[in-house]
Amino acid sequence: MEGWLSFLIFAGVFYLMMRFGCDAHMIHGGHGHHQHGDSMKPNDIDPVCGMNVEKEQGYGKMHEGHLFRFCSCDCLDKFESEPEKYLKGDES
Repeated sequence: MEGWLSFLIFAGVFYLMMRFGCDAHMIHGGHGHHQHGDSMKPNDIDPVCGMNVEKEQGYGKMHEGHLFRFCSCDCLDKFESEPEKYLKGDES
């Protein structure tokens, strides 16, 4: 019985981490392109995938005095490995 209790507790913790943990927004279609009108600044657009990222969501990274926002850890990692590749067309 003790084994089942441990299993159920582990399963519950695993579910909570998958549901609300890092990158949970990916489950809900957070990687799609959303339209938010003209209120988005250029730095609110993920330079890797082009997705609009709201201030309360995603990940931020300061690069050469500018804050860039990323929709996921994967996009942030790609940017950190080759920032010049993703900022070619950026004039700021």
